[in-house]
Parts: sequence; C-alpha cells; structure tokens
Amino acid sequence: MEPQLFEFCVVYGFMPAKATVFNLKCEPIFDFGTGPRNAAFYSPQGHILVLAGFGNLRGQMEVWDVKKYKQVSKPQAADTTFFSWCPDGEHIVTATCSPRLRVSNGYKIWHYTGTVLYKQDAPAGKELWEVVWQPFLPGTFPEKPVKYQAAASELGSTEAKPTQAYRPPALRNKPESSSSLKLHEEEPPQNMKPGAGDKQMSKAALKNQRRREAKKAAKQENKSEEAPTPSSEPPPTREIPVASTHGDPETDKKIKNLKKKLKAIEELKEQQAAGKQMQKNQLEKIQKEAQLLKELEGLELGL
Repeated sequence: MEPQLFEFCVVYGFMPAKATVFNLKCEPIFDFGTGPRNAAFYSPQGHILVLAGFGNLRGQMEVWDVKKYKQVSKPQAADTTFFSWCPDGEHIVTATCSPRLRVSNGYKIWHYTGTVLYKQDAPAGKELWEVVWQPFLPGTFPEKPVKYQAAASELGSTEAKPTQAYRPPALRNKPESSSSLKLHEEEPPQNMKPGAGDKQMSKAALKNQRRREAKKAAKQENKSEEAPTPSSEPPPTREIPVASTHGDPETDKKIKNLKKKLKAIEELKEQQAAGKQMQKNQLEKIQKEAQLLKELEGLELGL
C-alpha cells in the first residue's frame, strides 16, 4: 500500500535557493532556509527527504528526517547527473551519465546516513547512459526507523565542506564589512535559527504529526485503516438575535448589515481558534465586534 500524502516540498527562488514543506492547504509547515539546491527527493515511504544541488551545482545533498525535521547527513556527490531512491527507502544511487557528461562516468550506491557502500566507474573508453533500480511492488518494503549514525563502509563518506556566502568578483578583494555581502548569505533551517528550540514546528506541522501518530496507534490496535482524527469542540459562539422588523426600512437595513458583519466575525474567530493565521484586516474586523454589538443593541432597542 502506498503511503498517503499530506505534504509536499518546494525548492524556489534565486541561489542560494529556499526550500519549504507545505501541507495540502498550501500552509508552510517547515522552512529549511536557503542553500545550494535545485531538487527535492522523498523516499518511497515518505519518511526521508533529500534536498540536492545537481547539474551546475556541486552535488551537495541534505538528508532530513521529515517526521522530526532533523538533519541526518550532508554528503556530497560531485558531477551527479542522476539521482534515485532504492525502493527499500534505505539506499540511494547517484550517477554521472552520458550524454550530459561524457567524462568520469560511473555510479555510487549510498546509505542515506552519508556513507558510500559501492562505487563503479565506467571502463576506459566506455560511457554510462542509465542506472535503474530493480522494480518492486508498492508496500514490499515497510518504513523503518530513521538512523542518525553513519552506516559502516570501507569507502567512507563524503561530507560536504561548509559553504560561504557568495561574493561577486568585484568585491572579493574588499573587506567583508560591506553590507552588500549579506545579500546572498544562507539562512539556516527554522529549528537552527538563534533562539529556536531543538524541535520547532508550525501548528500545521504539529497537526500533521498528531494525525500520523493517531494512524499508527490505530493500526497497531487493528481497529481500522482510517485513523480517527483528534476532534476538538469549537469555541462557544455568541448568539446573534434573529431578524426583526421595526417599521423603519432604513433601521431594518442597518440591523441586517450589522448581523451580517457579526456572523462573518464569528466565522473568523472559529478559523483563528482552529490555528489559521489571520491577516491584518481580519484581526481588525475581530476587534470591532464589541463596537458592532453595542451598535446593534442600540438599534434593537430603538435608541
């Protein structure tokens, strides 16, 4: 059975590019900051995400545990033209293939913790055109707990060197105190920014995490495939009086408009209680509730 999808990752902007995970309502869940990347690859089980910079970049990869939003490893595969997850969700392959690059053709098998398990170079005078994993039916390989300790390998790992802020050629021999040098500095992920805790997620991310935990608990108890969504009672809403006629069409029209505005405010308050981020104009509408109620009461009493 294929994993159900609740979120997606987008790599966007100028270099260094930003990367953000969104839920299906397009609400941001986690911000990975910026880095030398132009691609994102989820594991077949959806529990690990690789952000990578291939093509005209140096092949730096960032491997993330997307349930804890914790970085697992940061290997580097220079001159990579092809990347693919193994169906087991444990291994990946990177390759340099023709005709994109006709030199240094070959491929490497990696463990997601950053170690190279196997390396094969194309024979002299030969070219490598394609690398393909043996296919398996979805659900053949169950999801396994994410490991953070590098897997043992004789070939070791290729941990990427720390990157520095980009400096245009015209500024490379000048002091670094220039404020213009901060234009392309990298932003750290949101859980690595100053003042952030070990695990800082948005309300949407916490909501998705609770959903996953509920499904896992329900599966263990053999209740049903669909896990019950934790329900919460909506906040009590203020009862708005029903429409009444005062004989004055102008007064009735004002009362009707006020009740319409109050109803819209109640809907905004329910959305706010559910965790939705309010815009400035929406917050201003909510703050006017008391004033509108007082005005409505005056009209109802004929004042």
